[in-house]
Amino acid sequence: MINNLITGGSGFVGSHLAEALLAAGESVTVIDDLSTGAIRNLDPVRANPHLKVHIGNIMDVPLMTELVDRADRIWHLAAAVGVRLIVEKPVHTIETNIRGTEVVLSLAARKARPVLLTSTSEVYGKSTRVPFSEGDDLVFGSTTRPRWSYACSKAIDEFLALAYHAERGLPAVVARLFNTVGPRQTGQYGMVIPRFVRQALAGEPLTVYGDGSQTRAFADVSDVVRGLIGLMNAPAATGNVFNVGNNQEISIRELAEKIIARCHSSSQVQLVPFEAAYDENFEDLARRVPDLSKIGAVLGYAPRMGIDEIISGVVEWTRSLAD
Repeated sequence: MINNLITGGSGFVGSHLAEALLAAGESVTVIDDLSTGAIRNLDPVRANPHLKVHIGNIMDVPLMTELVDRADRIWHLAAAVGVRLIVEKPVHTIETNIRGTEVVLSLAARKARPVLLTSTSEVYGKSTRVPFSEGDDLVFGSTTRPRWSYACSKAIDEFLALAYHAERGLPAVVARLFNTVGPRQTGQYGMVIPRFVRQALAGEPLTVYGDGSQTRAFADVSDVVRGLIGLMNAPAATGNVFNVGNNQEISIRELAEKIIARCHSSSQVQLVPFEAAYDENFEDLARRVPDLSKIGAVLGYAPRMGIDEIISGVVEWTRSLAD
């Protein structure tokens, strides 16, 4: 039986990945410090005898050494996530993303354990070349603007993974995730769809930052997990970087209106300046949409869930919490 180690496995994406691997008859070991994850995310599989959960930090080298030794492959999802957390806790962001990844990769390299590293669309930074392709240049803002610390830290993670592959033969693949959403995601750290759904169901104004013309492409977590598993299993993916997400683009204003309609809500859209939501140093991007041709060529991957289905899934899950 394949033993999978998932760092950040009680988080939103990590818990869905754990569930999929267990359903495939594999065993899963989770390590999570619960800084943004929650044990309840694993409730659907807690009774599975092939699941083990460790509450701990990936920078605990003795613990990670033991877990890596027992693993057949490693899914490195542990990271600081969410725009608000990144702006409010930049030291935590940088330390977790860089130091933690270095620990995971160095231990995996000693045992030649395959590693899938989840990165982010944020690494494209301020690039205006849309859709974003894996070989494009990365364009970051000033170091005086905290948002870019996250993008830079994840870019360094990618450099590390690819360097370990090139220099030490580590079987590593990098997956850049684009705005993954679905059940179990919270709006606590700035995730827009769960925040809008909560506001609409409560009859509160949907707070749209800026003028709402900025666009994003949202992917259902089930599509993303399918892509991650495919990349880990594909020999041709090793040593490469792939976008994983959905290329259906929508403006944030249109997204808010769709959610109001789906919830049959009386809520209104309220525009809030970015400097009021964050601070005067915050920068946002006009568009963010992936080019999926590379992962499509290797896996035949294409998203199955559209934005209307994604919204419905989040609405149903959020309503279930109140039952």
